[in-house]
Amino acid sequence: MDWEEQVRQHGIPEWPYPIRYGEETEVAADVLILGGGISGCWAAIGAARKGVNVVMVEKGAAIRSGSGGSGCDHWINTPHPGSPITAEEIVDWEIKFNGGYSNGLSRYIAARESYETLLDLEKMGGKIRDTEDAFRGAPFRDEKTKFLFAYDYKNRIHFRVWGSTFKKALFKECSRLGVRIIDRVMATGLLTEGGATGARVIGATGLHTRTGEFFILRARAVIDCLSRHQRNWTFTTELRGISNFRPTQIVGDGHAMAWRAGAEFTLMERSRATSFASGDVYPTYGHGNAMNTWFPCSMVDARGKEIPYVDREGKVLKHFHERNRPAPGQKFLGERTLHYEHKRPGLIEDLEERVKKGEFVLPFYADLGSMPEEERRAIWGLMVGEEGRTKIPVLRAYTDAGFDPERDMLQSYMLLGSDPMKGSVRPQDRTGGEIGDAGGLVTDWDLKTNLDGLYAAGDALFGGNYHYHAAATGKYAGRKAAEYAIKAPGSAVHRTQVEEEKGRVYEPLRGSGEIEWKELNAAQCRVMKNFCSFYKNEELLKLGLHWLKDLREKEAPRVRADNPHKLMRTLEVLSVFTCSEMIIHASLARRASNRYLDFFRLDYPEVDPPEWNKWITIRQEGGAVRTGERPLDFWAPLAENYEKHRD
Repeated sequence: MDWEEQVRQHGIPEWPYPIRYGEETEVAADVLILGGGISGCWAAIGAARKGVNVVMVEKGAAIRSGSGGSGCDHWINTPHPGSPITAEEIVDWEIKFNGGYSNGLSRYIAARESYETLLDLEKMGGKIRDTEDAFRGAPFRDEKTKFLFAYDYKNRIHFRVWGSTFKKALFKECSRLGVRIIDRVMATGLLTEGGATGARVIGATGLHTRTGEFFILRARAVIDCLSRHQRNWTFTTELRGISNFRPTQIVGDGHAMAWRAGAEFTLMERSRATSFASGDVYPTYGHGNAMNTWFPCSMVDARGKEIPYVDREGKVLKHFHERNRPAPGQKFLGERTLHYEHKRPGLIEDLEERVKKGEFVLPFYADLGSMPEEERRAIWGLMVGEEGRTKIPVLRAYTDAGFDPERDMLQSYMLLGSDPMKGSVRPQDRTGGEIGDAGGLVTDWDLKTNLDGLYAAGDALFGGNYHYHAAATGKYAGRKAAEYAIKAPGSAVHRTQVEEEKGRVYEPLRGSGEIEWKELNAAQCRVMKNFCSFYKNEELLKLGLHWLKDLREKEAPRVRADNPHKLMRTLEVLSVFTCSEMIIHASLARRASNRYLDFFRLDYPEVDPPEWNKWITIRQEGGAVRTGERPLDFWAPLAENYEKHRD
């Protein structure tokens, strides 16, 4: 029975939980973890192993929540005893791929600790090896360790894993270590010493998303593991299904509360034109392609003509096994990069032009049946199945519908406008945090922010990405925050700050109810599309700030939350607003165009002038936005600084 029929027959059902608006619950901890995703669970584990009292709050259910909660198929960028590649080389390719705009500090921590973290995960119950010998003899398998590898079969730094087993293992370990997990509580704000912006962080506030109860969470140290910003340019609940790469409830709540507290951010001006998060694309990895999870899948056109793979030189690769080997003179293949030094083989780059000339005929298809048997099973079964949100809606649903990878081909929507990675897209249809490296918090080598007592891990960090990075930085931040908490003094919360946050949180309960929260989100997306799109100038950006302010003051009060769930959704939209304002402030501060950030200003048209190859930072102080700058390699030297801080 659908919702409309339910209402017609029985009326609108009553809210099934007790309503406790305004009631307070106080919780005290040595270390408070905000967010129970991959980085959050690892942070809790890292801190608990230091013997401190740990509390973790999660908006959903920590047993499966977060971007990696349902799984992952790759554990990449991991130097280990069986590979000749070093952590320095790993970070080098990532930095080159991004033109210098990559978080070398956190990526180096991740590269140094990734293998140890992976083995640690195995001890908890995560599956990381082909223990059943399902791929015995495959060219991507190490027979001694039973590890499986992807992309580069020679250097073997990208692991294939059974990521759907990871989150439950982490949850179990958190429970074993005595971590107090508080599910269904949305973190809403940071508490600071004396209630002052820029002061030491001493806890957080939260809202129970089923009862509406208000939480006061006191701590000696806080770790922000609340991921990244999303829903700034494109948002639709009715059309998009699972077209978004990350869960839709990830909106930048952590960014918004840290911004209000005075934390420093960078890379917020970065965005890209893509159809991710729109209603125009098919589910990621749910259609034929030759990228990421599907690499190195064979592709054919509508007549069955195979589309050639080429190496970095443009040389056609005649044999399948060449797709996973570096070219002559190439040291290793990156996970994804267009930079010549580590560029991976791929489909011919002039494919679109050849289609126009009639050499290839649309549509394209993934031809799994023509591939070596072990490669086909690695893609359809292991990779498609272990990647987040593919096991049920893609692998099981397609199999139940009769799809047979040995016999059938799966259509690709490349060049047809519905491929989220390769589809055509309007320049104003953009994403900031939905895919790739995104803006976030700046930290030192302890992963501590500019606010004393506040740490960050995973996608809360600027330039954060990938499961291995969230895991390794979470574990690292956990132990660092615990060490701080052991020595930090306790501090009483500032009651005025608590009351002000309660007022902000419960304000949507008093709205007029003329519009829904999703309409408000759509309206702010329209502002970002119009005034902070592909091309920017100072007048457009300032108009964007004006209209966001206008929507906050005049339209947000028209949204009414008539239950705790809608209250949570409305507060999420307000976090989206804050992140969009941060994006515009960062865009105003960068007075030069930059191709690596896909950032173009009409009033500053010079692309990548040397004096602007730097990080632009923003923070809030005294109600005003303060901007700053840092050199691109502010973390250097990597190895020396890591050794100084690792223990």
